[in-house]
Amino acid sequence: MANPLRYEVLNLYKNLLYLGREYPKGADYFRTRLKAAFLKNKAEKDPEKIKELITRGEFVIKELEALYFLRKYRALKQRYYEDDNK
Repeated sequence: MANPLRYEVLNLYKNLLYLGREYPKGADYFRTRLKAAFLKNKAEKDPEKIKELITRGEFVIKELEALYFLRKYRALKQRYYEDDNK
């Protein structure tokens, strides 16, 4: 793996690991899945394929952030607004 891509991959892994601490199914579940996903593509040498995988990882980061934001929004909504269905 080329050096600039290596640092991008390591940074991506660290960011995902940090975001996985609050994953709904638990940090251990997230960590094992994350490690398996990275180890599956460990032998990849093609820079274009690596960039594609990095892009997919960045998409996952955005999805996790959206998930956490939505969970936080729902919790605040339940706390401060009455349920109109009652």
